Amino acid sequence: MPCYRCGARQTDPVRGASPWQRGVRNESQVLICPDCQRLHDHDLDACSTCGSRALICRLGEVECRSCGAVRMARSDALTVSVPPPPGLSAEVEAALNRVLGRA
Repeated sequence: MPCYRCGARQTDPVRGASPWQRGVRNESQVLICPDCQRLHDHDLDACSTCGSRALICRLGEVECRSCGAVRMARSDALTVSVPPPPGLSAEVEAALNRVLGRA
């Protein structure tokens, strides 16, 4: 999953905690790269119970990692599609060609 702000792709992690940040924006799980963490306002969703932005979204639910509150994700927000980052289809095609031994 690329950074939702700039489209940077995450590389293989080194040992230890990842420098990438997770969050929920418009009812969808997003990743934020280290560069965008320093440069931008993230406009992430907040917990309606405690106000924390430490949310995770999974299987149609949004959970707050601070207070543990769980709610259903809004179904109208789930229909919003995010376009793939530029060049992603070319990267996928090149990876498939390498793995399948195509020229």
